[in-house]
Amino acid sequence: MMRIEDSVLEIRKLDPGIGYYKLWLMLKRMYASDWMPGRDAFLGMLRSLGLLQTRPKPRQTTNSNHRYRKYKNLIKGYIPTEANRLWVSDITYIDLADGRCYLHLVTDTYSHKIVGWCLSETLEAENTVRALQMAIDQTSAENLAKLTHHSDRGVQYCCNAYVDLLKKYKINISMTEDYKPTDNAIAERVNGILKTEVIYREKRYKCFEDAQERIGSFIRFYNEQRPHYSIGMKVPSQVHQETGPQQQVWKPVKEHSRGLSAPSR
Repeated sequence: MMRIEDSVLEIRKLDPGIGYYKLWLMLKRMYASDWMPGRDAFLGMLRSLGLLQTRPKPRQTTNSNHRYRKYKNLIKGYIPTEANRLWVSDITYIDLADGRCYLHLVTDTYSHKIVGWCLSETLEAENTVRALQMAIDQTSAENLAKLTHHSDRGVQYCCNAYVDLLKKYKINISMTEDYKPTDNAIAERVNGILKTEVIYREKRYKCFEDAQERIGSFIRFYNEQRPHYSIGMKVPSQVHQETGPQQQVWKPVKEHSRGLSAPSR
């Protein structure tokens, strides 16, 4: 039990809010399957050790109003069957001890891999453009010509600098309608994972540099190690190299039905 507890604590240093089922799968991969307890026994072990999670309180989000052109939603009902066909972008807020910083994300919807990101001290569009440029640099011109970029209608995504970069690489532009969060569900989901599993569970970062190091560490963990239900409990970097429909696997009973937090996805 001590070996399992130590491993759980080590993983929670990278992802404080990861759900018990993902922990169980990760430890099964780390250790021999016949050495690990079953799923329910593992849940009971976490409960006895006081290592089950509680649901954190949400924090503030915002909308933007501006004069730039707003584009139509092109992705209703669209399900990509390979990576670099549909990216979604969003911005989330991270509180610091003496202020706030902003995380600009670009996520591939097929693999759920974060392909571009930038942590900034302001909401200036140049930072959102940096995240997009990182995403562009990780793939080919051929892929970009087949790509659709989807976002909300915030000023950072509608401004000339961002739109011109999309047009430069012949990337289709798609946006949500009427600021509905559900129109950008995967981007919101990635933000939610980051917030509920890391940001809300830790003390406010001391400074921007502290946040930069921690968020960078989590994004590497998220892309390379954290399994996802929606991609068959694989990790995003693995799926990013695959093609074909993604199948969801069995979902465990939600922890909050027992007075605990739901398993994260």
